[in-house]
Amino acid sequence: MTAPFNFSRGKLPLLVSIPHAGTALTPEVESALSDAAKPLPDTDWHIPKLYDFVQALGASVIVGNYSRMVIDLNRPADDKPLYTTATTGLYPETLFDGSAVFVPGKEPSAEQRKFALKNIWQPYHLQLQSELERMKAEHGYALLFDAHSIASHIPRLFDGKLPDINFGTNSGKSCDELIEEHLVACVASQQRFSWVANGRFKGGYITRAYGQPMQGIHAVQLELAQCNYMDEQPPFTWRADRAEQLQPLLEQIIRSMLASAQQIV
Repeated sequence: MTAPFNFSRGKLPLLVSIPHAGTALTPEVESALSDAAKPLPDTDWHIPKLYDFVQALGASVIVGNYSRMVIDLNRPADDKPLYTTATTGLYPETLFDGSAVFVPGKEPSAEQRKFALKNIWQPYHLQLQSELERMKAEHGYALLFDAHSIASHIPRLFDGKLPDINFGTNSGKSCDELIEEHLVACVASQQRFSWVANGRFKGGYITRAYGQPMQGIHAVQLELAQCNYMDEQPPFTWRADRAEQLQPLLEQIIRSMLASAQQIV
């Protein structure tokens, strides 16, 4: 099978997690997808490319290879809901717009889902945990930046157009308040992109589970509106003209997170 993730180790106390950019499918899931799901519309398209500068900065990077249609790496293993509003689970059965993921009667079996949990979800999280522990042992603290994107209009999930930049810190619980203050100040200093902190997206399982500021591990999720770097309709084309406007701000955000963490230590 395809490796569950790709990982590269850096020199900084920063791990960039990209759990939803994968497009690999198990044979059982691929053969059962509905017509609406076959283009994999809920993928965080091109996020590794958008953040390709972080390795040059010295960050570690982990990228999931499998589609969230197989298993969602940003949901808890027990599939406990993260939001009281509309969302999708560990094994999504509906797309963000409410369409069915699978042809009726062809949904993956319990055994197939157990296989995905053991061979895709668990390895990703074991690597994530291991790298955070290594960074904390080496530097005294660790930073986790969970990188996501989503279509800017999804009526089932939120009203109107999503802000361009959506920070999630589990309402301030997943990182030191100084880090969040610096991130907000960074985006507030520019006029091109709209932003919000802990709005519709407060952080998924990865942010909530690993962000333990009292233990020296600080986690932030960033959900980007996809219209700022790609076409939101199939074939989901990368738009270099738009990405070139967004990437400098993303680098400023990453640098701000690093600088604020150094002040805490």
